[in-house]
Amino acid sequence: MDADVIVVGASPAGLAASRVASEQGLDVLLMDKQDVLGENTHPANTFFKGMFDRAGETVDSSYILKNLRGANIVAPSGSYVEVESPAYFLDRPAFDRHYIQKTRDSGVDIATSVEAYNVLKNDEGVSVSTSQGTFDSKLVIISDGINSKLASLCGLSAMKHPDDIGWAMEAEVEGDGIGEPDMFEYFVGSVAPGWKSTYSPCGGDRATLGVYVRRHGRDVSSFFDRWVDKFKRMKGLSNLNIGEVKTGGDPIATIPNQMVTDGIMLTGGASGQSGIGYSIHGGKMCGKVAAESIQEANTSSRFLSRYSRMWAKEYRTEYYLGRMALETLRKMDDSEINNIMEVFKQEDLSFLQGSSLQKALQVSLFMLKKKPSSLLGFSAFLRNR
Repeated sequence: MDADVIVVGASPAGLAASRVASEQGLDVLLMDKQDVLGENTHPANTFFKGMFDRAGETVDSSYILKNLRGANIVAPSGSYVEVESPAYFLDRPAFDRHYIQKTRDSGVDIATSVEAYNVLKNDEGVSVSTSQGTFDSKLVIISDGINSKLASLCGLSAMKHPDDIGWAMEAEVEGDGIGEPDMFEYFVGSVAPGWKSTYSPCGGDRATLGVYVRRHGRDVSSFFDRWVDKFKRMKGLSNLNIGEVKTGGDPIATIPNQMVTDGIMLTGGASGQSGIGYSIHGGKMCGKVAAESIQEANTSSRFLSRYSRMWAKEYRTEYYLGRMALETLRKMDDSEINNIMEVFKQEDLSFLQGSSLQKALQVSLFMLKKKPSSLLGFSAFLRNR
């Protein structure tokens, strides 16, 4: 055996799974096709502190470019809802390097320039066929992102709604003072159908602009170009320098489906887990169950399903409510979105407490009390679009 566990993909989830499994005494090999880790990064570069708290992680100042108060959710009309929640703009390469080093320090063997082609089960365990030969292990964790082909090769249907990935394009931009505000801005509606366009200040004259679009193909450059033009008009900018452009995807509305089979586990974007903090948490759950399975010499899908149940207990309700909300948003016209956003304009939403389901019910009761007709907007979810 080359390792007890082989992890394919140095994503945040893959790094977390590797680290947790290694800390439990397992021999872990993490492989990635990149020549140098921490350089070709994903466009995701912001997160809320609450997500990291939930994952049991401590924010490290070494990778923080800017602290923010929260986010403004902006309707097509320009009205907005302010959501105060401590948040951060990341130096994403520094963030990745931080977690790569933590993973190395835990004893994980990291191999770069290794592209995985297939995962094959055999009498001894599980083998990974790669550009550098075949590697043998007792268990394989697939964590190579939303573009992973390994899951389907293993017979796993990773996402319930794979066509609902939010394809993203984001760029670093420079303009007078655009990095100074202390709130993210998320714009919803036809500017980015099915999800959002983003404005993330990162200090001084620097920020990032991005779009996350569903059901319009992988090439979302036309939406990005329109968003840049709209942003310049809104902020009164004659000059806006566009820097490095990155592309990627967000599986926020896809819903994880099959996460395990005999000897194989999925985590992170490869399994439809969305967001940096949530993916790290999913990876930690995955690594914990992987370690238990090796220690008990049982890598059957039945045993590994402990991981699926752990994830479902923590996140399933939240993901389903999120999908319903995003599908409703996708099917709404801009005027309908404006109507609903007016209900929350200048309102203090600090009364929202409890689980995701409890918060959803509290929002519905608030809308019913303030403007009953606004609830009719949610009938958009039933439209055949």
